[in-house]
Amino acid sequence: MFVVLMMPLSMSAQTPKNLPKDAQVDVTISELSSGNTLNNEIVVFKSKANGVEYQGLSDSLGKFSLHLPSGDEYDYFVLGFKDTVQHNTFNIPALKPNQYYDKPFKLDIQFQPQGSFVLEGCNFETGQATLQPESYAVLDQLVDYLKRKEDEKVEIGGHTDNVGKPADNMVLSQNRANTVRAYLLTKGIAPERVTAQGYGATMPIADNKTAEGRAENRRTEVKTLTD
Repeated sequence: MFVVLMMPLSMSAQTPKNLPKDAQVDVTISELSSGNTLNNEIVVFKSKANGVEYQGLSDSLGKFSLHLPSGDEYDYFVLGFKDTVQHNTFNIPALKPNQYYDKPFKLDIQFQPQGSFVLEGCNFETGQATLQPESYAVLDQLVDYLKRKEDEKVEIGGHTDNVGKPADNMVLSQNRANTVRAYLLTKGIAPERVTAQGYGATMPIADNKTAEGRAENRRTEVKTLTD
């Protein structure tokens, strides 16, 4: 959910040439549930007129500023791990001749960050804790995410389907979680930021009676840890 606050539009009539035809937008981003400001969040504004994208990164106070051309409507969204978390629209009315915006727009974005997400494409050899080669692409994306979210601590959770003995599945899931954690550490993520936990088949998200359901249950999840 987004809560948007814009200051009233203010324009001034001027005669000089080369007046700016864009508007400053001051953005503040905070967590919906707590109201705490959020740092290192990327917000992307995409022009509906031509598809051009503009983006900003929130600072330690959850703020950033950018300039957007006037006379356009923008889809804007907060980036999560890989995909858009939420989105909304923002309109900057067109300017009349000899006018420019003399005050910034104020945009207050409140949203709930993802508490957990599945690493789609993180796969292992059958019955082993050995990563398949195609898994490194998504793990490298996770590395980039964790480097951006430098204050965030996460748990790597390993999950299996219900095929096999429960004790064996628990060991396998723990070993797979350990493998992912070890990879992150080799890429420079601090050890104290990442824990690994195996859950075996105890937390299914789909029906183990079907092949599709079992495939969904064999997963690696990333969960944000709160202090």
